[in-house]
Amino acid sequence: MTDTMTRPEHSVTPPLADPPRFGPPPPPEPPELNVPGGPPPERRWPRRMAGGVAILALVAGGGSAGALLTDHYLVGDSSPASTASTPTGTASVTDGNNLAAVAAKVEPSIVTVLVDGNRESALGSGVILTADGLVLTNNHVIASGGTVSVRLADGRTVPARVVAADTTHDLALVRAGGVSGLTPATFATGDGVAVGDTVLAFGAPLGLEGTVTSGIVSALDREVNTGSERLTGLLQTDAPINEGNSGGALVDTSGRVIGINVAIATAGGSSGSVGVGFAIPASTVTTVVRQLEAQAS
Repeated sequence: MTDTMTRPEHSVTPPLADPPRFGPPPPPEPPELNVPGGPPPERRWPRRMAGGVAILALVAGGGSAGALLTDHYLVGDSSPASTASTPTGTASVTDGNNLAAVAAKVEPSIVTVLVDGNRESALGSGVILTADGLVLTNNHVIASGGTVSVRLADGRTVPARVVAADTTHDLALVRAGGVSGLTPATFATGDGVAVGDTVLAFGAPLGLEGTVTSGIVSALDREVNTGSERLTGLLQTDAPINEGNSGGALVDTSGRVIGINVAIATAGGSSGSVGVGFAIPASTVTTVVRQLEAQAS
């Protein structure tokens, strides 16, 4: 696997300061929105954008053919935080909570999903569903096609194959071969997620495997229109997630998966996190997984 990090260019001349401005400041540039994944010979992050607003798939992709471009829009802001329903049984953070313990509990259930094709490659994240190697990831992580492999938390890389995919909800099942005794993730049940709940995001942002970040649920019921599908009911979080986090877990302080990372927003032409990310809620995920398992049987 090649280096996934981009290094800044060297410069010995500091940039000139902007001239003083008079009058009202110019309006801010609109945000860009993104989705997670990585590549040979050099992994790059395909951007999905249109106009001044873009949603990036959090999947690293690239290769000799370059990145594929697909429009993504953030639509609808119809569910402000003030209209969020009262949570039932949601996990909340207190001074005694130990996020390190949550991270240690969840990390064995998180994998890196690698797809190597003739023309492009991709890298994303995944969540272990069964001890014998059934893994959940985003459909856009594996959509480019190619040889699939899964890197486990213990460092082993094993061959894998795509079992089933749902393009409408951007989810897919991958089967890792020749494994046993893996640690399945625990998914939350019900709709007990509230704005302000503390969450942790797991995955391989920019190819940095085993990364954990923290934040809160910042909004509920967001909607993203990709041009080819419309993702609805998404959780919004300010936990930093970046390209490569696609298919990784968003968990509560009990270590339960409450969402699958799927997209982020960026600003000013960059592709880094600005604290606006999106995850497919666990209630949607578990329903789709049952359908995919039935489809594959």
